[in-house]
Amino acid sequence: MRQAYSSRYPPAVSTTSPSSRFDAVFCDVDGCLSPEFFGPADTAKIAAVSNHNRRAHEIGDVPAVTLCTGRPLPFADCMARIVGVRDLPIVCEGGVWVLDPTTYRWEMDPSLTHEHLSFASAFGRWALDTFPGTYLETGKSASVTIFHEDGPDDLRERVLPAVEREIAERGAPFHAAMTWTCINIEPAFVSKATGLDRAIARARLDPARLAGIGDTMSDHPIRERVAYFACPANASDAIKAHADYVSPLERADAVLDILSRLS
Repeated sequence: MRQAYSSRYPPAVSTTSPSSRFDAVFCDVDGCLSPEFFGPADTAKIAAVSNHNRRAHEIGDVPAVTLCTGRPLPFADCMARIVGVRDLPIVCEGGVWVLDPTTYRWEMDPSLTHEHLSFASAFGRWALDTFPGTYLETGKSASVTIFHEDGPDDLRERVLPAVEREIAERGAPFHAAMTWTCINIEPAFVSKATGLDRAIARARLDPARLAGIGDTMSDHPIRERVAYFACPANASDAIKAHADYVSPLERADAVLDILSRLS
């Protein structure tokens, strides 16, 4: 699916002046800009991130922030508007989509086929039929996110092993992984890594001038593609071990703390 509209923001190789250490920051959403579990985001802190982005574009002495998230495209599109993304690509659905705000064009990973999309849709229906109490995150195209009304413990102990067996039996090129709250079933050949590669190439960014923020090992691909990587205090110990800096603060407070160190 592709769509294009005009944009008042021109495409650019770099959104900042050479006086800034970095040109862009790829930031995860859940656990960084907003709570991992459902709950209200700190709108004052989100507004401060938006003000940071405005400064990046109007003055150019700080790096602009964009998103790299496993959330579906509509969610990422909305969140990007709120935090003031203007001309940097947005990676969403764990790399399935890259959204280019300069043209308002979204492109699916070209290696995905109709068969892969059909598998994801059918597997979601199988999960609903097989495990009472499960429900799916809406808006995803080539992956499946399963929640359970009894919380993540039931998913981890009962649902995840069955999901892994079913994928193996079907011989599908997908894999399953447990997060803080849910199970993600994703194409094995598409990830935040491939999405970031496409975004970096599209915007002609220099990895040596990129920074990143994440809170779980699903954000390790960000770590591998940026020169500086930081985590909030609420991040998993596994990803903290790969960080250049771990903020003493949590979520959006941490993001602002980290951004203050990048000018």
